[in-house]
Amino acid sequence: MKLDVLAFGAHPDDVEISAGGTVSKLVSQGKKVGVVDLTRGELGTRGSADLRDQESARSAEILGLSVRVNLDLGDGIFESSHENKLRIIEQIRRYQPQIILANALSDRHPDHGRGASVVKEASFLSGLPKIETSISGESQKAWRASLVAHYLQDYYQDPDFVIDVTDFFDQKMDAIKAFSSQFHDPNSREPQTPISGEGFFDLIKARALSLGRPAGMELAEGFNVERIFGVDDIFNLL
Repeated sequence: MKLDVLAFGAHPDDVEISAGGTVSKLVSQGKKVGVVDLTRGELGTRGSADLRDQESARSAEILGLSVRVNLDLGDGIFESSHENKLRIIEQIRRYQPQIILANALSDRHPDHGRGASVVKEASFLSGLPKIETSISGESQKAWRASLVAHYLQDYYQDPDFVIDVTDFFDQKMDAIKAFSSQFHDPNSREPQTPISGEGFFDLIKARALSLGRPAGMELAEGFNVERIFGVDDIFNLL
């Protein structure tokens, strides 16, 4: 299955929290979008890996994903190793996306920056024919996406571009809330975390408002890139 966009997250719910509106919008436009979670989030203070698996499946249905894969590289301990890069390259070559979305380059959780780095490097290496990979015994062809964009997460950073998600914000929030073990539940007796407080959903909306306002949008999601954009028509910037 060839995808238009492949979004990577260090943990299940990373993509939903930071780029769920963008994913929903792309799917509504007829684009095929997939998510690759690098870990099962097994070190999370609340819930369990098995529960996160179930929540991921529910969220995938809400977003309309074409596919969701979990590489189970090890929450909190995965490294930018040769083996892990090959695992990621296999998925890139398998789905041949034009666009790759990845974690923030620098963030509060060390897995986020590490996830951004390993995906960024694997995205480049995936285009080198001399790196050999296979799935189910079948050799894969080299493939390099045209764009790697890093979604903003906990730390605020000035975005290189924003995407209007006003009409898809409710769907984004429904996908986030599918991970009910991680967020506010007045009946839960599990420890509180930075994202389980009652005000966290308000924070998500406030971030979307702050990103959208300078661009004349109500609600937006922000992204960073490490290359210069080029357009052949200045009116495409409007």
